[in-house]
Amino acid sequence: MKSLVSIITPLYNSEAFILETINSVIQQSYRPWELLLIDDGSTDDTLKIIQPYLDKYSNIKLLKNKINSGAAVSRNKGIYAATGDYIAFLDADDLWKPNKLEVQIRFMETNNCDVCFSSYEHIDEAGHALNKFSKALKELSYTKLLKSNYIGNLTGIYNAKRLGKVISPNLRKRQDWLLWLAAIKKSSKPALGITESLAYYRVRKNSISANKWELIKHNYLVYHKGLGFSKMTSIYLMGVFFKEHFFVKSKQIQAKGER
Repeated sequence: MKSLVSIITPLYNSEAFILETINSVIQQSYRPWELLLIDDGSTDDTLKIIQPYLDKYSNIKLLKNKINSGAAVSRNKGIYAATGDYIAFLDADDLWKPNKLEVQIRFMETNNCDVCFSSYEHIDEAGHALNKFSKALKELSYTKLLKSNYIGNLTGIYNAKRLGKVISPNLRKRQDWLLWLAAIKKSSKPALGITESLAYYRVRKNSISANKWELIKHNYLVYHKGLGFSKMTSIYLMGVFFKEHFFVKSKQIQAKGER
């Protein structure tokens, strides 16, 4: 019997992209899975748009926050409700390739892997290719991940049957980085990366990844508030992050023709 995969997707005013995202899950060659949609107080037509899917598919479920609470609270609500052996994450504007779960679960079972991630491609808001490819490292230790977030959250999966439910600290931004740090630390084994591209990351104009100064600010909060390091240690680690992100991690992002 195949293992159940729980997929966690927070929603907030996601009407522009959510249908594509849900369809990319429905088209997965792997079964069984459950998709947990967590609405964080949407004020647009998101809930109206997803209702036909809720009516049709018993393995697509909706959870709701009482008030707008942020991505960490939404993800954690989904994690607590998940019943799968594996927990995966997919934001409401990103997409999976049809073989994503099949390739990744087979890889994890073959390699006795607790935490896994893959390469992915970048698209714009209209879904057009940006000719950029984020290449996954083949192995990722806690120490390496501490320097910069090398796991694209849309590709990450952890084995909840072995690790238990690893949750996100309650930070408004970059909480996914902290979750993967906690998962690798709990595993005591490195995360393993798949170099094949299995997903599409949508670059939004107002996203944190598109604003380098916002990225720096929130990364400092990861070190200081999320991990509890002193201000001096957090500043030192930000220096390490600068070096890693702008001189090492940038080499991971290639034009398609350079692969």
